[in-house]
Amino acid sequence: MLDYLLRNVRIVEPGRRIVTGDLLVRHGRVAGQNPDPQAVGSEVVEIAGDGRLLTPGLIDLHTHGIGHSLYEQGGVGLRSAARELVRFGVTTVLPTIVPQPAKPESLERLADLAAAIPDVSEVNVPGLHLEGPFMAVGGAACPTLPGDLDLLDRLLKCCAGRVVVMSVSPDTPGILAVIEALRARDIRIFLTHTRATVEQTEAALAAGACHATHFYDVFYAPPESDPGVRPVGAVEAILADARATVDFIADGVHVHPTAIRAAVAAKGWKGVMLITDSNIGAGLPAGVYPTTWGFPVRVSPESAARHATENTLAGSALTMDRGMANLLRWLDLPPEQIWAMGTLNPARLLGLPDKGHLDTGADADLVLWDEDLTAAMTWTKGVLVHEKRENLS
Repeated sequence: MLDYLLRNVRIVEPGRRIVTGDLLVRHGRVAGQNPDPQAVGSEVVEIAGDGRLLTPGLIDLHTHGIGHSLYEQGGVGLRSAARELVRFGVTTVLPTIVPQPAKPESLERLADLAAAIPDVSEVNVPGLHLEGPFMAVGGAACPTLPGDLDLLDRLLKCCAGRVVVMSVSPDTPGILAVIEALRARDIRIFLTHTRATVEQTEAALAAGACHATHFYDVFYAPPESDPGVRPVGAVEAILADARATVDFIADGVHVHPTAIRAAVAAKGWKGVMLITDSNIGAGLPAGVYPTTWGFPVRVSPESAARHATENTLAGSALTMDRGMANLLRWLDLPPEQIWAMGTLNPARLLGLPDKGHLDTGADADLVLWDEDLTAAMTWTKGVLVHEKRENLS
């Protein structure tokens, strides 16, 4: 493993500041800023930063695919996606799966995906994110099943203990027992796909749910019962509760920028995160791409990812680098706080103390960005895993 000295870079310390200087990487970890030249050593590879931004690697909490890869394909999908993600500055990912318990082949691919995690080196994979199946409102391929502890155990065993997040609906029958069981296993519980009341949402948060994913999307208000009185439901309960953090698909299709600004006003920069919810085709030219769900998706940055015949949303065409670029344009916050939404904040949510920051001792998950906010170079644990082609000529 090579050691690096990145010279003349604008070092982003998420949530704190951006400073110009040098960063030393030794043995896969950050070894400090502006080291004494006498202590660096001749064996260290020097890289000219030319004043470019250096950030921690991006962390995507919720993504179904990238490029020609879909995590539902199993291990082959994960291995091919890992090679693509680093081009977009992603160094840590939670492959997100919509479980289909009624389909044995779906569970076989899920087990194959879990078994492939230790073989992936390009990106960090702390574990899997299961979106469902205990949902009250469907969407794309998402089933709607009541809470079932026996089924939960089967799913977790199928994943060989590698589930770190499960998304559920607070208004699913029997969901509180599921939330409590997940919490006992130290699995993070995200809320989504819901028409829940305030009371149902508050009960889920009290039981151990901690986060709302692709917030506002598939978060319906309860029906209006008194004309002229706006119904209050899961969205308001989550915004009002200090225990809950939220994430957004910042593609300009799923959520209006004003809605994101409203959440930042309620939660502060520490309580908001960026995700992609990306589908197969993300990062590729607009087109129609196959899935394992029984229907193809039509993907483009202008319209996200949609069911090819029904035209309903089925994830996004977003990549994390474009999502960060959008947030930096949309939010009137110091940029170091916005960068935290794709780095430090998700690392804290997942309990990854060595990720999401560039303090001494942190994992050297790094991205050196060109002026157009595309990744010039990406390192995962100090290993160079991506270098833009023009840099190689």
